[in-house]
Amino acid sequence: MMVDPITDMLNRIRNAQAVSKRTVIIPFSKLKFQISKILEKEGFIQKTDKKRRRRKKVIEIWLKYNQEKEGLSKIGAITELKRISKPGRRVYSGVKDLKRFRKGLGVVIVSTPKGVMTDKDARKQNLGGEVLFEVW
Repeated sequence: MMVDPITDMLNRIRNAQAVSKRTVIIPFSKLKFQISKILEKEGFIQKTDKKRRRRKKVIEIWLKYNQEKEGLSKIGAITELKRISKPGRRVYSGVKDLKRFRKGLGVVIVSTPKGVMTDKDARKQNLGGEVLFEVW
């Protein structure tokens, strides 16, 4: 039994990027699919797709890499993924408390009453919610 599926998703992405994998397979859920679509829109991953594998739905994520440096492995577009709200300690934020993250280079993913969105979109729509994680 998995306690926190979002943390599992972030760990799979982080681990696959560390060993320069091209794709990651994640068990499907609507929340994880929305998160992967946001990461794609913000340019942190290349592409995301919903597929069926042996009667189970999965999300296939194509990771994005920046140019290779001399003699080093690929450098991923995602520098860090940091989970904020956890099952043991939920973190909520009002619209006034949603600040720009990493001078606008990073993105905070927020679960609002109108769905999962970035902190920038939540401020535009004047919404607060549960702060899921930060990515830069």
